[in-house]
Formats: sequence, C-alpha cells, structure tokens
Amino acid sequence: MKILNPATHAVVAEVAEDGATSIRAKYARARAAQPAWAALPLGKRLDTIRGFRARTIAMRDTLAKTLTLEMGKPIRQSRNELDGLLGRIDFFLAEASSVLRDEKVFADAKTKLEERISHEPLGVVANISAWNYPYFVGANVFVPALIAGNAVLYKPSEYATLTGLHIAAMLHEAGVPADVFVPVVGGGKAGAALLRQPVDGVFFTGSFATGAKVGAAAGRRMAKVQLELGGKDPVYVCEDVDIETAASGLADGAFYNTGQSCCSVERIYVHEKIHDAFVAAFVASVRGFKRGDPLDESTYIGAVTRRPQLDVLRKQVVDARKKGARILAGGDIVNAKGNWFEPTVLVDVDHRMSVMKDESFGPIIGIQKVADDVEAVALMNDTAYGLTAGVYTRDAKRAKKILSQVRSGSVYWNCCDRVSPRLPWSGVGHSGIGVTLSTYGIQTFTRPKAWHLRAT
Repeated sequence: MKILNPATHAVVAEVAEDGATSIRAKYARARAAQPAWAALPLGKRLDTIRGFRARTIAMRDTLAKTLTLEMGKPIRQSRNELDGLLGRIDFFLAEASSVLRDEKVFADAKTKLEERISHEPLGVVANISAWNYPYFVGANVFVPALIAGNAVLYKPSEYATLTGLHIAAMLHEAGVPADVFVPVVGGGKAGAALLRQPVDGVFFTGSFATGAKVGAAAGRRMAKVQLELGGKDPVYVCEDVDIETAASGLADGAFYNTGQSCCSVERIYVHEKIHDAFVAAFVASVRGFKRGDPLDESTYIGAVTRRPQLDVLRKQVVDARKKGARILAGGDIVNAKGNWFEPTVLVDVDHRMSVMKDESFGPIIGIQKVADDVEAVALMNDTAYGLTAGVYTRDAKRAKKILSQVRSGSVYWNCCDRVSPRLPWSGVGHSGIGVTLSTYGIQTFTRPKAWHLRAT
C-alpha cells in the first residue's frame, strides 16, 4: 500500500497491507494474550501508558513530521496535537484507579447480604480510528481500553498508517505486549475483515455512511458498538458581542486543521443587527490565513487529506451559487500538485443549500443572517447531526437558554472547536452513539458485573 503526501502526491512510503488471513491470525493472538494482560495489577498497566507518554515527548518532532507528511496537517498543528495528547493521557492515568475500583453499593448486617459491582474488561476490542486527529481520536479509545485490561486490534485510517505504526511501536517499547496492541494495516477491505472477527467491542470514528455499516455489522455479532461520527456544527452570534473577537475566534474554529475536524464550525448564524460588520471581520481573518507547504512553520491552511473531498467541496460551492449565495473568499480547487482547496466564505446562504445541511469537512463556511434567537435555534436544530453547537453573547442567561434548546452532545458559550478530557464526548442523531473521554469514557471499555453476596 502506497502512502501519498496529499500536499504533493509524492510517495512517502510503501507498507504491507493486511489481508483476511493475517487479520484472523492477529485476532487469535489478541484473544489468547488478553487474559494475562487483564490479570496484571492495574498499576503495571498504568506504568506502560506512562512509558508511552514519555516516548511521545521524546519523539515529538519525528511524530509531527510523519503526521504532516501523510495527512497534510500544518506542522505546528501536528505538534499541537501531540502536546494536547499529554493532558488526555494524564487524565486517564489520574482517574482510572477510582473509576475501575470495585464498588460496594449495599450491605445489611442482619441478613448478611452484600451487593457489589466490579468493572471487567470487554475482552478484545476493534478500534477503527480516524486520520484527522489520529493521536487524539485514537488515544481516546486505546489508552482507556488498555488500562481497563482489554486487548486492542487497532486499525489506523489508511491516511494515517505511518502514525498508527508509530503508536504501536511506542506502546510495545513501553511494555504493552505485541499481541495485546496489534495494528491492522489497510483500507476498507481490511476494516471489513476486522469486523468479521468475533471481537467484544467495536469502536469506530468516521463518517455517518461508514458508521451505519459498521454498526450493522457489529450488531449482527452482538458486540458492543460505539460510533463517533460527523457533525454540521452550528454557532449563533448574538448582536451584543465584541465583533472582532467573535469573528477571529470563529474563523479559527472553522478553518483550523483545514476544516477537517468533527467539531469544526460548519455553519454560522449572525444576528441581522451586526451581520455585515461580522462578515467583514470574519473575511479579513480568513484572508490572513496562509495556505502553503504544511512543513512551513508559518502555514495555517494545509492540504485536504482525501482527494475525493475536493469534489464534495466544489459541488457545495456550485450548488450554493446556483441558489443565490455569494462568494466572499476562495471558492474553488487550487490548480496545483496535491489536494488543495481555497479557504472559502459564502454569504446569502440558506437551508436549501448543501453547504448548510451536509457535512463539508474542509476549508469552507456558510454565514446566514437571522432575525432573532428563535430563528437561530430553529436553524441550528435543522440537521440530522448533533455533535457540537455554540453561541456567542455577553449574556450568560441568554446563552444557557439558547443552548438548552439545541440538540447536541456538546455546547459552547463564547468558545468553539474545543474538547476536554474531563467532559464526555458524544453525539446524537447522525453524530453517533456512545461516549469517549471523561470517567464515562473509561467505564465504556468495561462490562459491569453484579455481585450478590451472602455470608453463611
């Protein structure tokens, strides 16, 4: 399998792709190795994750360059992802002992009855991960899964294969047995073969279309399934904001990682009283973003990782223009080697247009004028997705009222495009099922066992 640089289409590396036979063998190895891993004291499993953390620090520059070369993320943003990973690991290390501890929930001296709950590992889990944030998204699954005593069959996206192999090597060097964390290399066929194995859990991050197929396949085997899917994340800007601050923050929220984030701001609704001023400030911010070589320290907009996405973005622009939208910045594929799309801002948009209804996952945004909070909430909820939503206003009471009406897994007041290890990450509707991060994101890799105990 050839690994291509999306910025140049140059071949970065060639790696052996797993077939059905090798994937069956990897599953068998993981199944055999898991009980011994689960039997280790929790402290020893935590020590291996500490070792993995230390290696990500030591290899930071190499890991960042690899990530940039294979998925086009600007190099500073690649380093930011690695730096941010440390806080997530620290959270899991700090919380795991209390979360996984057996719980006594009832005791009666008269009847000598005691009730307890233990948290046992699922067993062998399949982690089909994403390319846009392979360290963040992957570690949300494999770190707590390993801590909880599971074996992990880890399939990185084919667009982040080398990063996935780095992750495996660092975990093995840190003391995780090679048969407990097993990388599976390949594209869709490898993923399908992995889903045919009798795993105990399937944890997938990707598109709704693929997630629906993954969920159906896992359901037939009665395996636990968790799907972290896409979003069409809205933000409403009220008339009382500091316009420059809101515009620059939302421009970053929409275009960071070249707009290739599940929680990127994908549509903006602006109160009519400040619409024109906000748009002018927003466009000025976007025009200040440098597009160029992802290895250049000053680059902010990198390459689009998946070449087919360029056609999706172009079709959204064409559709919007036909229905009355105006382009204030960008608007087309860049005629150059590699996968490049101009940072694009559309106004005079509405919900007849694909750009306001369907996931874009690229450097494009639509800004729509609204009359009041009621209209804004109705439009924010006019979607099949429900991952994140935000509001910018000086009024805390107003913000809470608006956000309480929005159907979304995460909500933001005067911020956006933010994920915390302390808070659950989940979605509703086409944004998925299940939860990662927070203490819930540790327990999700366990099966609670109910103990009814009576002394004689």
